[in-house]
Amino acid sequence: MNPTRARQTRAMLTMLVAVAMFALMDAGLKQLSGHYPPFQVASLRGAASLPFVLAWALATVGVGPLLRVRWSLHLLRGVLGVAMMASFVYAVSQLPLSTTYSIFFVAPLLITAMSVPFLGEKVGPRRWTAIGIGLIGVLVLLRPTGEGLISLAALAVLVAAMMYAVSAITVRVLARTDSTQSMMVWLMVMIALGAGALAWPQWVPLRASDGWLILGIGIAGALGQYAITEAFRLGEASLIAPLEYTALVWGVLLDLTLWDVLPDAVTWLGAGIIMASGFYLLRRERVHAEAEHP
Repeated sequence: MNPTRARQTRAMLTMLVAVAMFALMDAGLKQLSGHYPPFQVASLRGAASLPFVLAWALATVGVGPLLRVRWSLHLLRGVLGVAMMASFVYAVSQLPLSTTYSIFFVAPLLITAMSVPFLGEKVGPRRWTAIGIGLIGVLVLLRPTGEGLISLAALAVLVAAMMYAVSAITVRVLARTDSTQSMMVWLMVMIALGAGALAWPQWVPLRASDGWLILGIGIAGALGQYAITEAFRLGEASLIAPLEYTALVWGVLLDLTLWDVLPDAVTWLGAGIIMASGFYLLRRERVHAEAEHP
């Protein structure tokens, strides 16, 4: 196997590991959400991963790059991160993981749309059409005219996806000056402290039996964050990003194993429409990249 092929293969395998780790973390968050308020669960997620992320950051780059940062953008990411985590935790407390993931898949479409006003990128009519088709997939999932999914929980997933998309745009700007380690460390710090402050008035004492679950969330979250960072470092985004859709497989397996739930036909249809539009967008990105760098 030539070096380039080996690098891409490693990137893809690493991405699959990242998605699996995040799915396990989300299952843990769903378990915790039955006993603690959303902001408290979000805070526990940040606090549980922070020691592992911080140890990795100090071992790889040291203290300096963690302090020489653009604080205003890190603070913005922290606010977005708290809103995203709390919304997502509330959603998974009410919806199956597979349904939550299906709606959340709109995030890549939102990132593409937001890249126009915020990053000055050009999006042609075919890509705008793909974004529109993806949003139709979201409407299929929400089923606003029937007895379907439209609910506070479903809207919370859309809020989480929107916060994630804005955060991703912020990362593209921050990456020009700040280290990956600093972005990861300060995001965990701000989620832990910010969500913790909001959760404090209704803080529920932690149950000793949840200690291992919180530890597992911390390890899975840290490993997932490292793996996804490594995957995008090694591989082409257009090759790696579609593998995020394997989260739906994990969501279905975890729903079936832990909660004895399976998605219905309309959920599969909506997820399929969103994923198809996402794949098309990624293919267009690759075509543009190859045209610019022959």
